[in-house]
Amino acid sequence: MSSIDRPVRHAVILAHPDAHSFNAAIAQTYCDTVRDQGQEFVLRDLYRMGFDPVLREEEQPGAPGFHVSADVRAELEALEGSDIFTFIYPIWFGMPPAILKGYIDRVVGSGVTVSQIRKRHGQGLLSAAHLLCITTSGAPEAWLNEQGQVQALREISTRYLFRAFAMKSARTMHIGGIVEGLGKLFADRHLNDVREEARAVCARLYAERRGMAPLQTIGDGS
Repeated sequence: MSSIDRPVRHAVILAHPDAHSFNAAIAQTYCDTVRDQGQEFVLRDLYRMGFDPVLREEEQPGAPGFHVSADVRAELEALEGSDIFTFIYPIWFGMPPAILKGYIDRVVGSGVTVSQIRKRHGQGLLSAAHLLCITTSGAPEAWLNEQGQVQALREISTRYLFRAFAMKSARTMHIGGIVEGLGKLFADRHLNDVREEARAVCARLYAERRGMAPLQTIGDGS
């Protein structure tokens, strides 16, 4: 099968301990939309997988006896060939969940050295792919903006990955005010926003595959 005929593939990484959380609903909505658009997805639900986020000494690039652990190798194989990586997670204490940071340490950064990152050689799982981060918070987005938190997260978890791994594009979507007892109308409205975002991403990836759209239409990472 030629690259143009290969289905567009989305890697969806969910990081929330509650299987019935709003974040889980976001992941389900995104995946359902991708399937409805005739594209493929692979969902990695880190908590349900029991993913171990602890980076070991021998897993550090350049370390004596460096090797890729079996669980990391399995992840790399599962995500191979993905056109876009969509990370879905809540903001806790101003940061992503620790399990997601461990996933980036062990899987996303597997075998990638500091020198390669500095020189932007495009090594690693994310190289030449697109990035979408969908985040949630209990605090309203306006309050987070006042603290400079949303901008800081974009710099750390989106733009850095975009630049360090020589990705094609990066885009963020944040939903604030996600608290216990969330109203159905409020939830449905934001899930519809996720659905529309997923449709737009699918359309742009499809067009890009056929040379009909510039890369920055998904997000320029600036």
